[in-house]
Amino acid sequence: MKENGELQSTLRALDFSEKESTVYLALLELGKGTVSQISRKAGINRTTGYEILDSLINKGIVTLSGKEPKTEYAAEPPESLIAHYKKKAEEASDRVKRAENFVPQLLRVYAVQNRPKIKFYEGTEGLKHVYEDTLTSSETIRAYASVEDVNDGIPNYFPEYFKRRAAKNIHIRAIFPETPLAHERSALDSDEKRVSLLVPHDRFSFTPEINIYDNKVMIASWREKLGIIIESEEIADVMKKIYELAWEEARRLNEQLN
Repeated sequence: MKENGELQSTLRALDFSEKESTVYLALLELGKGTVSQISRKAGINRTTGYEILDSLINKGIVTLSGKEPKTEYAAEPPESLIAHYKKKAEEASDRVKRAENFVPQLLRVYAVQNRPKIKFYEGTEGLKHVYEDTLTSSETIRAYASVEDVNDGIPNYFPEYFKRRAAKNIHIRAIFPETPLAHERSALDSDEKRVSLLVPHDRFSFTPEINIYDNKVMIASWREKLGIIIESEEIADVMKKIYELAWEEARRLNEQLN
C-alpha cells in the first residue's frame, strides 16, 4: 500500500489527476481488462472509468482492442510514459519557436495600444475642457502658469474653477512669473489650496500653461487658443521630475525676490 501511495504521488507530480493515477495503476496490475474490471479494481463507476481510460489512451499509455461487449483496455509498457513526455516536450519546444516568431507581430499591436494618447481641443470651449480634466486629478497638480494670460484667456471662468478645485481637495503647486497679478493670486494660496513660487518675469516669462498630474500633461496655449492633453505614464513621469528640478530653482529665486 505504501508503495502504491508513492507511485500515485509521483504520477500526480507528472500531472496525472488522482483518478488517472488510480486507474493507470489498477490497469498496470491487471495488465488488461474490460472497463468494468478496471473500474471495480480502481474503485470508480463505469461512466467515470470510460472517461479516464480515454484520457490515458490520449496520453499513449493505454491501448484499446476489440469491440463491445468484449472491448478490452491494455496498459502499454511503462516506458511509454517517457515517450509521452518527450512528445509533449517537442510540442512545447515547437510552441516556443512559434511564439518567438509571433511575438514581434504582437509587439507591434501592443505598441499601438500603449503609445501616448494625445488629444487636441480648440477654442475657448476646448481650453475649458482641458482645465475641467485637471479636476479629475488624484494628486497634487504641478503647474507652470502666467496669471495674466489665464485671466485674459477665459474671462470669469477661473474664480469659479479655483473654488471647485479647492472643494475637491485637489492641491496645486504653481510657478508664476512675478507680476502684480501673480502677487494677488499667490495671496489667495491658502483658500485655493495652492503653493506658489514667483520667478523673475524678465528672465522667465512664458505664455502657455502646463499642468502635470496623474499620467497626464495638460498644455493650454492662450495665443493659439488650443488645449492639449498628453496621456502617457512615461512622459508624465519625466515631466514631473523636470518640474521638481525647476521647483528647487524657483524656490531659490522666490526667496531672492522676497
